[in-house]
Amino acid sequence: MKIWRSLSLLMLLIGSLIFGAGPAAAMTQLNVTSVDYQQCPAELSEGAVTSGGSSRPASCYLVVGTINNPSNKTVYDVDIYGRIYDANGDSVMQNRTRLGEVESVPPGDHPFEIRISVPASQPAPLQLKQFKASGFSATVRTQLLEESSESRF
Repeated sequence: MKIWRSLSLLMLLIGSLIFGAGPAAAMTQLNVTSVDYQQCPAELSEGAVTSGGSSRPASCYLVVGTINNPSNKTVYDVDIYGRIYDANGDSVMQNRTRLGEVESVPPGDHPFEIRISVPASQPAPLQLKQFKASGFSATVRTQLLEESSESRF
């Protein structure tokens, strides 16, 4: 039994050396500052509805802010997280803190903008809290999509 286990581990090691394991993409935490919101321009807010469909009208807002990449390398597939509450302190994004994504963030400060729809029944002003962002040292989502399409029969 030990021989088979050792042999299978050796085969696995040889296989990974021959075919190569993909490079690891390290997660990088980014700072999010100057977070605010504004009403969407008319062309963006026309026909805004919530996930409940046309029977649930919504208010359209743009969440804006600055992402700071303190590293000396571009960070990819950056997810932006935060909590948004209405004037009564009720969450406007139930069970959801991931608000959007930015494809890449070079070193330094960079503005971002995310469109959100808030049920019209939830009163403004909105409260924006606990914003943060994280991404990877290499593109991850594209690689995953390419790998999954290659593995199809």
